[in-house]
This record gives sequence, C-alpha cells and structure tokens, in this order.
Amino acid sequence: MFTGIIEEIGQIISIDDRKDFLELEIESSFSNELILGDSVAINGVCLTAVKVKKSSFTVNVVEETLNKTSLKDIQLKTFVNLERAVLVSSRLNGHIVQGHVESVAKIIHKKETEEQTDLTIFIDDEFLKYCIYKGSIALDGISLTIANINQNEVSVAVIPHTLNNTILKYKDEGDILNLETDVFAKYVESIIANK
Repeated sequence: MFTGIIEEIGQIISIDDRKDFLELEIESSFSNELILGDSVAINGVCLTAVKVKKSSFTVNVVEETLNKTSLKDIQLKTFVNLERAVLVSSRLNGHIVQGHVESVAKIIHKKETEEQTDLTIFIDDEFLKYCIYKGSIALDGISLTIANINQNEVSVAVIPHTLNNTILKYKDEGDILNLETDVFAKYVESIIANK
C-alpha cells in the first residue's frame, strides 16, 4: 500500500527486454535502504525490487502491467516518480493507493499559474464511474483531489510543491499518465453488486 506522496524522482538507467517482461534498473537515493522483495511504486505501478545495489534497484514489469500502463513506452534516462510502500507506523499523508494501475489517461489541458497548475485528463467511461467530485485519484502515483468533472474530462489542481517534486513538471498536453481511481469506490460497487 502507498500514500501517493512521491518520495523522489528516479531515473531509468537500464532496460532489458526479456520477451515476456521488461527488466528496469532505476537510479534512486534510497536504494541502499531496500531489501529484496520490497514494493516500490514506479509512476504509481507497484513493482517488486528483484535486485538491489547501493544507488539503484531493479524491477520486472510483466506483460499484464505493460498492457495497462505507460511503462510499455518507458525509455532509457526517463525520469520516474518513486514511492516506497507505507510503513504501518507512519502517518498516511495522502490517500490509500494500491499501486494497481487500471488504465492510462491523457492530459488534454494544462494551465500553469503562480498558485497552481490545473490539469484536465480524459478518462474512459469504464473508470469514470469511480471518480467523484472532491474524491481521490492517483495520476502517475501522485495523490490528487478531483476539482471538477465534466463528462469524461476530470480536472485536478496541482500545487507548486507537487509539480516541482514529481515528473508532472515534465508532462504536457497529449502526454499519458497512469491512472488509479479510488479503491473505496470499487469496494462499494462490489458490495452493492453482490447484494
């Protein structure tokens, strides 16, 4: 489980295409604190550290994950959002994020001001039903609050701190973000459907 509060920006330093999966090596300042098997969210995708070095760690990205996320298009030297799994003893600063990316969403509008950056993304009908006004959404692993919904267009306001400390600063209109909607909405739907 994650919070959607990005710890740092890492960088892809090697990509090994193994036919059925990708092996990604990511440079990170907290690599020396990881142990094999630790979960790390990379752009919101929960992956397992399978190799750990002093300044980098390696994860495997299986076909199912490649099919549903933007990691299928990852390139060498790309910057990525990183967050380690939350500790039970720590505060939950963002919201509950599982790292189970459902789909991708395209940025259709980006407007920057001194106070904030407004992002509008297009979300398919299948996932739009899990989005509510003032509810939570995770984009590339970043915990955000929905500011507006207009048909399939969902808007969020990004404060300068979040913009400057995540890869959102590199994103523009037409770019793709990993999407994870609110887990509680999915639980409610499942409970109601099984009544």
